[in-house]
Amino acid sequence: MALYRFRVTFEDYDDVIREIDVKSNQTFEDLHRAIHQSTGYNSEFPSSFYISNDQWTKGEEITYLPNQRRTDRGVSLMEKVKLSSFIDDPHQKFYYTFNFDRPFDFHVELMKIILDDAPGVTYPAVIKSVGEAPKQFGNSFNPTALPAANEDFDLFDETGFNPEDAEDLSEVTEDGEVVDSDEIAHGEDEEEDEFGSEFSDNEGFDDDGKSHDDY
Repeated sequence: MALYRFRVTFEDYDDVIREIDVKSNQTFEDLHRAIHQSTGYNSEFPSSFYISNDQWTKGEEITYLPNQRRTDRGVSLMEKVKLSSFIDDPHQKFYYTFNFDRPFDFHVELMKIILDDAPGVTYPAVIKSVGEAPKQFGNSFNPTALPAANEDFDLFDETGFNPEDAEDLSEVTEDGEVVDSDEIAHGEDEEEDEFGSEFSDNEGFDDDGKSHDDY
C-alpha cells in the first residue's frame, strides 16, 4: 500500500513542523486526527481542508463537523473521502483550518509518495516533530474582554485568587493581596486617633486661638 508523506506547518508559526505518513486509502479525517495527535490538541472541533494551489488559495472544501448535523450543501465530509481522491499533484497542497471559533491555520504539503508501508507500523504515523505547538486556546485571561461593570462575572487572577472569596472587596489590595480585616480596622483606628488627637489639642480654643476662659 502506498504512503503519502505530508509536511504540516502552522501558517503563523512556521518554525513548528510535523511530518506525517498516511496510507493512500485512509481518509482526510485520519489525517486531521494525526495532525492533532502531533500537536496535543483536542481534535473534536469543526475543521476543514481546502484543496490549494501553490499560493495557498482555498479551493474545494472537505469538512469535519463532530456531533453536529448539517444540511447537504455539496461539501464533502472528511470521514467519507479518501486522500487518494484529491492527490493530483506530486506536491499536492491543502490549506487546513482547525476549530472555526478559535482557528489555527495550517499548510499541508505532500512531500513524497512511498510505494510500500513499513511492516508493524500503525498509520497515520508522525515521523518528524520540530518545535512546540502553541497552546490550543491561548491565554485564557484577556483583560480587554472583561464584561461591563453592571454584569456578573467571576474574575480570577493568575494566582487563582478570586476577589469574591473576601468578605469585602475593600480587603483586597490593587495587587490582589488579601489584607486581614483586623489590620484594616486597626488602620482605621490609627487614622481616627490621628485626627482625634489634633482636635483634642485644640479643645477649648476658638478660631483665633483664644481660650474660652479668656471670654
